[in-house]
Amino acid sequence: MNELFKSVAENAMYVLSFLVIIAAMFAVAVLLEKAARKKNEVKEPLFGIRKMAMVGMFSAIAMILHLFDFPLPFAPGFYKLDFSELPILIGTFAFGPTAGVMMEFVKILLKLFIKGTSTAFVGDLANFVIGCSFILPASAIYAFRKSKKTAIAACVIGTLILTVFGTAFNAVYLLPAFARLYGRPLESLLEMGSAVNPLAGENNIVSFVAACVAPLNLIKGASVSLVTLLVYKPLSPIIKTGYRM
Repeated sequence: MNELFKSVAENAMYVLSFLVIIAAMFAVAVLLEKAARKKNEVKEPLFGIRKMAMVGMFSAIAMILHLFDFPLPFAPGFYKLDFSELPILIGTFAFGPTAGVMMEFVKILLKLFIKGTSTAFVGDLANFVIGCSFILPASAIYAFRKSKKTAIAACVIGTLILTVFGTAFNAVYLLPAFARLYGRPLESLLEMGSAVNPLAGENNIVSFVAACVAPLNLIKGASVSLVTLLVYKPLSPIIKTGYRM
């Protein structure tokens, strides 16, 4: 706990930017959910005791899955795949975009309290933002019209946005931030990519993210979407007992 507070104090700028982004994501989610509720004439409150309890449960499951991340052979070791978005997407389909952003935030918060941060919050910010780029559009599309076809379309669109945004976010923000954090030239990180994946090229950030980051995001979005589409309908009556979005 003391180490976490020390990290917060030492990296106040990153923490502040993290909080601003969280607030912005939350505001977008609330606006989208209110619009969907108005269209579908839903009268239940946006926040309820059962909804908050389910958010906590799905967040805890997501945090556990987040801890079991693993590298892939086509990307350098600092990129790891995890399936923490699986319970979050299932919970978001059940309870709406606002719940999804809350789950992403609580997942990261729990991870920080349990494991701390080894990236001065840069990696944690990236995980939150990229996760929201997947679950927000997918859940918003599904919230406006709940059907099997819409769920499939929502997952496909969410996966595409995750892949494109996550890849661009790495090139524009994440890789330069890691280079500054570890006090090493950006080229050295790019060389780590070309060492394990020839398609990454040499000292070319565009080819690096296209060869190493885009496939990782595509695999994550596609696998999480597939499992969600297979299990959501059987689980939905159990998850939403006593609650209707």
